[in-house]
Amino acid sequence: MADLIVKAAVKEELDDRNVSSDFYEALNEEVEELLDDAARRAEGNDRKTVQPRDL
Repeated sequence: MADLIVKAAVKEELDDRNVSSDFYEALNEEVEELLDDAARRAEGNDRKTVQPRDL
């Protein structure tokens, strides 16, 4: 699985909170699933372009 998130950006967004190392893997899996679902929705609507409404 490719890394879809930038760990430094996630850490920066969460400010002063601690982030466990396995959080990044779980977040990456969620993003991957979100992208797969969006791609299927676009395909189901006969589009090759994934749009915000597919989320």
